[in-house]
Amino acid sequence: MPNNKWLEELFESLNILENGENSEFNRMFSPSLKRIFQKRNKDKNKKGKGNSTKPEILPILPLRGIVVYPHTSMPLTIGQPRSIRLIDSLSGGDRLIGMVTSKKPDLEAPDPEDLYEVGTIASIQRLFRLPDGTIRLLVQGIERMKIKEYVDEEPYLKAKVQLYPEDLTADSLNLEAMTRSVRGQFEKITEMASVIPQEIVSSILQVEEPLQVAYSIANFQRMGLDDAQIFLEINAIEDKLQNLTNFLTRELDVLEIGQKIQDDARTEIEKVQRDYFLREQMKAIQRELGEADDGIAEVQDLREKIKAAKMPEEANEQATRELKRLNKLPPSSAEYGVIRTYLDWFVTLPWSITTEDTLDIQNARSVLEEDHYGLDEVKQRLLEFLAVRKLRIDRQEEFEEKKSEDHIRKEREGVILCFVGPPGVGKTSLGQSIARALGRKFIRISLGGVRDEAEIRGHRRTYIGALPGRILQGLRRVESNNPVFMLDEIDKLGSDFRGDPASALLEVLDPEQNSEFRDHYLEVAYDLSQTMFITTANTLSTIPGPLRDRMEIIEISSYTERDKVEIAKGYLVPRQLRENGLREDEATFSEDALKAIIRSYTREAGVRNLERMIGSICRKIVTKVAEDKLEKAEITPELVKEYLGKPRFFHTEEIATRTAIPGVATGLAWTPVGGDVLFVEATSMPGGSGFQLTGSLGEVMQESAKAALSYVRSNVKTLKLDPKYFEARDIHLHVPAGAQPKDGPSAGVTMATAIVSMASDQKVKPDVGMTGEITLRGQVMPVGGVKEKVLAAHRAGLKKMILPARNEADLEEIPDEVINSMEFKFVETIQEVLDAALVTKRKKRVK
Repeated sequence: MPNNKWLEELFESLNILENGENSEFNRMFSPSLKRIFQKRNKDKNKKGKGNSTKPEILPILPLRGIVVYPHTSMPLTIGQPRSIRLIDSLSGGDRLIGMVTSKKPDLEAPDPEDLYEVGTIASIQRLFRLPDGTIRLLVQGIERMKIKEYVDEEPYLKAKVQLYPEDLTADSLNLEAMTRSVRGQFEKITEMASVIPQEIVSSILQVEEPLQVAYSIANFQRMGLDDAQIFLEINAIEDKLQNLTNFLTRELDVLEIGQKIQDDARTEIEKVQRDYFLREQMKAIQRELGEADDGIAEVQDLREKIKAAKMPEEANEQATRELKRLNKLPPSSAEYGVIRTYLDWFVTLPWSITTEDTLDIQNARSVLEEDHYGLDEVKQRLLEFLAVRKLRIDRQEEFEEKKSEDHIRKEREGVILCFVGPPGVGKTSLGQSIARALGRKFIRISLGGVRDEAEIRGHRRTYIGALPGRILQGLRRVESNNPVFMLDEIDKLGSDFRGDPASALLEVLDPEQNSEFRDHYLEVAYDLSQTMFITTANTLSTIPGPLRDRMEIIEISSYTERDKVEIAKGYLVPRQLRENGLREDEATFSEDALKAIIRSYTREAGVRNLERMIGSICRKIVTKVAEDKLEKAEITPELVKEYLGKPRFFHTEEIATRTAIPGVATGLAWTPVGGDVLFVEATSMPGGSGFQLTGSLGEVMQESAKAALSYVRSNVKTLKLDPKYFEARDIHLHVPAGAQPKDGPSAGVTMATAIVSMASDQKVKPDVGMTGEITLRGQVMPVGGVKEKVLAAHRAGLKKMILPARNEADLEEIPDEVINSMEFKFVETIQEVLDAALVTKRKKRVK
């Protein structure tokens, strides 16, 4: 093998130390290293100077997840075949090897590029071969080295190396201070974490040489692989000691914090144990005195309440199980309060508490008539429910003998209704009236803006402050399991990352499932089948299809003028008189006065604004009565104007004014708050066949406008218009009230009529309203919301309605008084619309 000069220099240095100052030699090196050195010298003397050379190439043993430092001993286990071949190749003698750490601890046989450059020359002190083929080594680190290059990879790694000694030049006073600081920190750490044997700690604390102190202490620290390699590669002794000081300081802080946590936990455990023993002694004393403590009395009280609640078997077992847990816990325990609240919900829910239904159909009819005017469909549905209920009770014994053989579908008893209609038509108050007619309790919750599924199904008990959902909270509040339960504004439910409440309601509002409704908090089945659920909404479009499918939809339409007059006379005026402290003879409203309020001061589907106007008049009368300026008042249309000021709406006059010029047509629209009148204006200007749309129109409405224009331009001859009219002109179509978004296809015929009116210079009849979807072939297609649109036309004073022929069946839902006061024209083509809507026969317009 080639010679190795640096190795010879190392041993020459050892010769000087041994021959010079033995104390320094003994202090710096371990007995094992001295034995290696002394044996080498003997071999050297025997062989003579000519044979004193040593190999400059060392076998390299890769290390995984560990760094071996100089001046330290380290046990290793060798199992990788390449490493075993390396150990087997070593003959007796020094058995020196290079130990280098792998950058990738997961690799079993790392390549040279996967190893760090700086490692440690080590001597194998002991070697044990185990039955499983692995080898246990005890190695002694001697000196740092640096790999120059690898010369062989098989049968094991070999490399040219050079000594890489640390820089030991430093200020002696500063070096001594840093060494003492490191020893002091190490001593504190070993006192706090006694994982290192005391003999080893004592031997390390007796070492004086700074480099050996640093490596010996670092060898017993839980450094990360990268940190340990960085520590090995630090060259200056001062920097190495500073790095170790920083690590020991951080480790000491961690141990102090951990010790504090343990001390706090130990103190808390001791306190809990002390409290437990004292509490047990107190119980024993109270038993001897014949007294019972609060905890025992509370458990006994809950046990009696559970028995009295008459829960279903599953709920009873769950409550009993939790009560046993409660009995074993001390009242000061955090779990005690959680279980106590849980059981309190169990015993206060109306598991078996019901109210007896009033099955007198005539009484129910009179109650509903007393509370609400009209709404015949809703009243009829409730009377049907009462009739079915009464008949089933009367024939209960007969049906008991003939039980259903359907083992899947259960018999449904509850009712799930959905009232859909504009605001102010009495949906919510109708629920209260139904409860009064049935003799049941009434509970209402608003779902508007609810976004959290837990509002319906509750929170899991694992959360702090968990509670059942609003369904069970409402039942607990009314103390009945068969109330009339109103879920208001179901169309305004939201959804976000917390869940979808509409999906949670699927179980609540499904007659097939709600007999076993499981709230997340209770975790047991609760029977909701006896509850009569009533939901309210302004529109069905925002209610998910599966939820809508589970409810019986009852549409409540807008009120006619006649309806509003009767409601005002029978309900609104008497209530406002009472609320404002007036006697019945002090203020009376004539029918003409009520009509004046309805026509000129309100434009709504319901009656809320009507009641506000009546209330405003009553307050002005109260003011005069209080000032002794008036004894009683009979409200006439003239007084209405005096009290309420100038009229706010001009129905017929407004329509006549706006349609007085060609290019304006009156359409009708459906909105969630009822029907409304919609004006479409068309105008033209010199240009190049451009088409502009304004008025916050949605995509569908814009497409309807384009279809209307395309139809008119493609049929100029049929419509007797100037063929060149549209070639040199830009068309602008506008729908006023631009701040309100509009969409839908039902304004197609209105837009086509406005364009033809503009192009033919013919006016649209002021008393005609229209609705319908148009096709490119001029056909008029059916639309929805006909009832609300007709009622809006009636409120606006229109006398004639143009409707698609396929919507004729929808007139059956409209009150007779409206049908009798209006003329209806059913059309199939746009030509029929134009013939009915334009004032005079169209003439060809000459440019």
